[in-house]
Amino acid sequence: MSEDVEDLKAELAAMRVKVEAVARSAAEATGRIATGSAEPETAPEEHNDPRYPPFIFLLEGEELYAELRLLAEWVEGVLVPGCLGEPSAEARWCHLWTEHWDAVGALHALWLAWQELTDPAVCGYTGPSTWYRDHYRPCMAALRGPGGPFSGCTKGEHRIEHRLPGTVPSAWCTTQDDNRPDG
Repeated sequence: MSEDVEDLKAELAAMRVKVEAVARSAAEATGRIATGSAEPETAPEEHNDPRYPPFIFLLEGEELYAELRLLAEWVEGVLVPGCLGEPSAEARWCHLWTEHWDAVGALHALWLAWQELTDPAVCGYTGPSTWYRDHYRPCMAALRGPGGPFSGCTKGEHRIEHRLPGTVPSAWCTTQDDNRPDG
């Protein structure tokens, strides 16, 4: 029995050395100082850092258009043919969805979640179920429901102006017309 305990102690010591080696190599690979400091040696590029997904509302110029093209490929190539089903009065869809900017944001967030949750290395094999339950169903209910951005669009008709707000009068904003005398 004492030999078994000694064997376990030796295995534990060897495992500890391996864990410390992996931790050191991970710290070096991510640019962290091997002395245990949590500060990176150089600031990571925000766009190249996988911890910061490129949410579409934060992008501009060519980055925005490139991300929108990738999103459109996913929506038109995966989501629409595989998930949506036939549009109806209760579940609207707009073929010009890219013109509904709030829908673009929701679909982009859905796509980012899909990228992460369909990777078995990240989430195991339950990721797709989690994506469907926690992301897809609520997103589609919000987009396609009666109060969603596609509510004014029907099968043959596209209406975006129904979702754009008009000018809101403000007490903080005065114009030349506001100062005209009555009469």
